[in-house]
Amino acid sequence: MAAAGRLSLKVKLARQLSTTAARPLSKLVKPPIQVYGLEGRYATALYSAASKQKKLDQVEKELSRVWTLLKDPKLSSVVMNPHTKSTVKQKAVNDALAKEKMSPITINLMNLLAENGRLRYTPDIVSAFGKIMSAYRGEVLCTVTTAQPLDDASLTELKSVLSGFLAKGEVLKLETKTDPSILGGMIVNIGEKYVDMSTKSKIQKLTKIMRETI
Repeated sequence: MAAAGRLSLKVKLARQLSTTAARPLSKLVKPPIQVYGLEGRYATALYSAASKQKKLDQVEKELSRVWTLLKDPKLSSVVMNPHTKSTVKQKAVNDALAKEKMSPITINLMNLLAENGRLRYTPDIVSAFGKIMSAYRGEVLCTVTTAQPLDDASLTELKSVLSGFLAKGEVLKLETKTDPSILGGMIVNIGEKYVDMSTKSKIQKLTKIMRETI
């Protein structure tokens, strides 16, 4: 019953987000990955509506711009204020988006969030939609953490090695981070895999072994 309820909500959201009246929206376009939570339901419905109108890339860019707009102190003080009426929030959002000439799909999403008092979930929805779009493009997110920034030669070699773990059609999306506390080596997150090759981890393992032998 719970699963049916979630699906029903997604379908309802997709209907409200879409501006296509020519064909029924009884079925969602299934995203390449499932994203959970409230933000996942909105992102999935948005993906379905944008996919049917072939505006996925456009909506993705618009969402990024929307979040930038909402971080403006003047607009944020209105739309993120829990005491502000939803009608006032809706007008403020509409006025801001009208100047940007955004698509009806994006405008409908923001109106829906304002109407339901859920504008605060915008960054989570933007993030969830980004994950869906990343999977749609066949991107595999890989985060590599090192104690110091990698030089160009090391970065090129790392990309080559990591690309060897990808399936046909997948694209590596590499993000590098620095964390001096790991002392050396690296920590790699690729897809659902996690590999800790840091010096800190090696020292901790060695310390544990030494304590167990004493």
